[in-house]
Amino acid sequence: MSDQAFWSDDGLEIPALTAAQMREVDRIAVEEFDLSILQMMENAGRNLAQNVMDMLGQTAAQVTILAGAGGNGGGGLCGARHLHNRGFNVNLVLDRGADALRGAASHQLHILQAAGLQALAPSEVEGTIRRADLVVDALIGYSLRGTPRRRVAELIALCNQCARRVLCLDVPSGLDVTTGEAPGLVVHPHRTLTLALPKTGLRDIPGELYVADIGIPPEVYRQLGLSVEPFFGSAYWIRLRAKAEHSA
Repeated sequence: MSDQAFWSDDGLEIPALTAAQMREVDRIAVEEFDLSILQMMENAGRNLAQNVMDMLGQTAAQVTILAGAGGNGGGGLCGARHLHNRGFNVNLVLDRGADALRGAASHQLHILQAAGLQALAPSEVEGTIRRADLVVDALIGYSLRGTPRRRVAELIALCNQCARRVLCLDVPSGLDVTTGEAPGLVVHPHRTLTLALPKTGLRDIPGELYVADIGIPPEVYRQLGLSVEPFFGSAYWIRLRAKAEHSA
């Protein structure tokens, strides 16, 4: 049993990854298994939307998505589409101008724009976060580089000060997912939905921790020397506990 492992409610041991290992998992999945970023992002976004519905239990709710420019932001924007499709009042907050998004995040935003959803103006953000039934943090993923700055830091602070409930996608923005340390501001979640496998730095975060299947085969992990047997069963996301909690 590894000190870095997490546990499912069924007592299954699930290994955790560092940021470097997760980058390698993504590389292998894309380059050697021909999984596309958009394919994995779609799975992440759908699971994110399902977690929002699990937390709120209603479709008339107001949800605010805080989205960055990378893959984490793209997953948040994809989740926004699934929520919009189910009747939620979805508000989009970007950490930069819409024209500055690139790659998969830009692709997801263009779909939302075609459906009539636009990012909020900066003057609208604080009030919208206060009114939201739930705020989704999709600002920074596992590739944190230093202290969050400028608009990202402002959005993290607003989220912590004003949000009623917070769901973080993959990791709380501002957290070093390898060490669990925060070099600056970090989002305080009520729930975190991590992707593929848990990360080593998530052990002591506040709130509940869940892990979502994004379609990565176990054989990808074996190339990193990890034995990961299928653990989702018939579900696409499950709750996790740290070892100490499981053993208590």
